[in-house]
Amino acid sequence: MLLPRTNIEKKLNQLRAKEFDSFTWKDQIDHIFVKEALHEDQILKNLNVKSEIIQNSFDFDQLETEKIYHLEQIKKICIDYRLRFLDSKYFKGKLPKEAIYAVKTIEKKHQTELKGFKIIAPSKLFKLENADDPLLFAPIGNDYFYLIHKWGNDLHPLRKIMMWFFKSFENLLILTFLVSLLLTFMVPDGLFSKGTNVSTFVMVFLFMFKSVAAIVLFYGFALGKNFNTAIWNSKYFNA
Repeated sequence: MLLPRTNIEKKLNQLRAKEFDSFTWKDQIDHIFVKEALHEDQILKNLNVKSEIIQNSFDFDQLETEKIYHLEQIKKICIDYRLRFLDSKYFKGKLPKEAIYAVKTIEKKHQTELKGFKIIAPSKLFKLENADDPLLFAPIGNDYFYLIHKWGNDLHPLRKIMMWFFKSFENLLILTFLVSLLLTFMVPDGLFSKGTNVSTFVMVFLFMFKSVAAIVLFYGFALGKNFNTAIWNSKYFNA
């Protein structure tokens, strides 16, 4: 005797009938979708509102240790790569659906509502305030933060080197010196005197150094630029 073939759709219907009331099935589905939509709306609200929350109620047994970072570690990376670590409300980029889903998943897993979100990103991705007038984190407590989601493209491989000169005044001075030295070597022989000697080279170098320094100072003050160590957690454009 041949056994009847298994109809998977029929099996699914039987299982659904056991677990749910078939007469209110549609209403139950609608309720789930409404509940999920409200949940997403609340997450977006928490992402777009400044919160004084410095600690969330995580279930520490379910935290992934490789996603936990201390504020000093975040600060060092931001300074090295000239990034900012600010409240998510200042982020002007578009948050991907994956980020919202990641928050939902963690909230359900830890049975909590996350607040106090922070984001690491370049300055241009934040709506910065004027002092005259992607990584998503949630705080754990004691200056520790939990990485919720990462999106977007990776940074340029040479960004750390390029931004090293803007870490401090001393570093910027080195850049000014190197640029002045390069420009001095580019000056044609005999342009300022009949021959080239050490005193002429030094004179041209000092002239170049003062010129480059003046341009750097003008650019810095005019556009309100500051060093990496001063802006990594500042919400001001010209802080």
